[in-house]
Amino acid sequence: MKTKYIFISGGVISGLGKGITASSIALLLQAAGYRVTPVKCENYLNVDAGTINPIEHGDPFLCEDGNEADMDLGSYEKFLGKDLGRINFITLGQVYQTVIDRERRFEYKGEDVEAIPHITDEIQDRWERAAKATRAEIVVVELGGTAGEYQNIFYYEAARILSLKSPGNVLHVHVGYMPTPPHLGEPKTKPIQLSVRTLNSMGIQPNFIVARSEKPMDQRRKDRFALFCNLQPDDIVSAYNCETVYEAPLILKQQHLDDNILKKLGLTRRRDDTAEWRSFIGRVKKIKASGKTVTVAIVGKYFATGEYQLRDSYAALFDALQHASWYHGVNIVTKWIDAENVEKRGPEKYLNDPGINGIIVPIGWGIRGAEGMIQAAGFARRKRIPYLGLCYGMQLACISYAREVIGWKDANTTENDTSTKHPVIHLMPAQEEFMKRRAYGGTMRLGAWNATVKKGTIAWDAYDTHKGFINKTTGLTSERHRHRYEFNDEFMKDFEKNGLVVSARSTVENLAEIIELPRNVHPFYLGTQGHPEYKSRPLKPHPIFIEFIRACLKK
Repeated sequence: MKTKYIFISGGVISGLGKGITASSIALLLQAAGYRVTPVKCENYLNVDAGTINPIEHGDPFLCEDGNEADMDLGSYEKFLGKDLGRINFITLGQVYQTVIDRERRFEYKGEDVEAIPHITDEIQDRWERAAKATRAEIVVVELGGTAGEYQNIFYYEAARILSLKSPGNVLHVHVGYMPTPPHLGEPKTKPIQLSVRTLNSMGIQPNFIVARSEKPMDQRRKDRFALFCNLQPDDIVSAYNCETVYEAPLILKQQHLDDNILKKLGLTRRRDDTAEWRSFIGRVKKIKASGKTVTVAIVGKYFATGEYQLRDSYAALFDALQHASWYHGVNIVTKWIDAENVEKRGPEKYLNDPGINGIIVPIGWGIRGAEGMIQAAGFARRKRIPYLGLCYGMQLACISYAREVIGWKDANTTENDTSTKHPVIHLMPAQEEFMKRRAYGGTMRLGAWNATVKKGTIAWDAYDTHKGFINKTTGLTSERHRHRYEFNDEFMKDFEKNGLVVSARSTVENLAEIIELPRNVHPFYLGTQGHPEYKSRPLKPHPIFIEFIRACLKK
């Protein structure tokens, strides 16, 4: 069959849930028996998301192949239950760079290189390459940003041209916001009407409207959308707030969006494989109704943006905690603690709370707040509170151990102190060369790296208990990495002599991957250089998070 394309655009405001809509549609079509691949189109001129401050654009999602992408790729992986990579992520920086490089190599044979057709052709080529590389029958393309922005107009133009080139094989789904102003008390359809007008002005008539709102849409609003947006009422879908984003596919299915998409594309349903997802949502609703909770403090440095706090800086971590807590039949409550405040006032003020069941120090970069994170790691160790250190959190736990247990008061990472006599965390020689050249983008240890796990450790027992994350014969596991600094093996014997256990080492270069304390010393104290949060999925939580939550519940 000829490849089908479904474009997902957004209107009115950003952050509506285009990614969740794209993920939901992809899940439903995959459940209908089709090979589906999603693609995210980003507007920025960065080549990838790796050099973007997480406060600016959220937590970059790290793929198996090392691609540093928008966190919507994390949503796609969690909904579809499969790994994605570079082929599923496009930025305008990639597109412009490719076109300009081709022009410099005279590949356009003297043509004047223009936005249309050369930029739009490159965008379409990337959509088609994604389809071929994944053998996809349907490609679900999420267009970044909001309709009407100047940055994303070439994506829309490429979508319009593709619909002309492949009639009957392209659909457009527009996600807009239908607010209910408190002083009026009724939903207003005008914002979406205007964003559809913006689409029309670009030569695009949407086939479906997905109206995001606080409550389900009534028939009057549906009829008005149909009238003013030139659609049939059945093509207007209500996407109202629900208990969990994972319920979104079922809400769309209840309104037959998947059936109507298949019909418009001239396809028939091959199967309906949503039973496991339905069972999962039913279980989550029961857990939410139970009111049972476990509380985890996260001592991080990317929570604040102006006067507000945001979840997106640690999106993958929050998702992984949620998956693991549901595995245990409880709800997760996270307590966000700014590492700079811990640094100024001490950990007791923020962490000496009997209601805190566990402490996490997550990803981070640089000196700001680092001392507060070190203090948090030490506090968790001394007070025997379950502790999980992720990447920077693993490194800083080692620094805390060196200072407080071994006695090296100046121990540090060379990232923050180049003159320390005990650089327990340091740069590998190859990374030093990158830093000298200011080669920051895409030069870290990125993507999936294999490691051998030591039997009899907390890490081994976690991987061994839960299927699909380790080869029990070889002891090999694989985690995604995104870091530049490493544990300095020069000091390893001193750590081991003082009770620290290295429970996993990389198969390449024999680098320390996971450190922990024995159970007779601490109930759960583990740091991992990799990022298990990126591999956690709602139907398959990650073992390390499952066992961390188990330890929190025991406390």
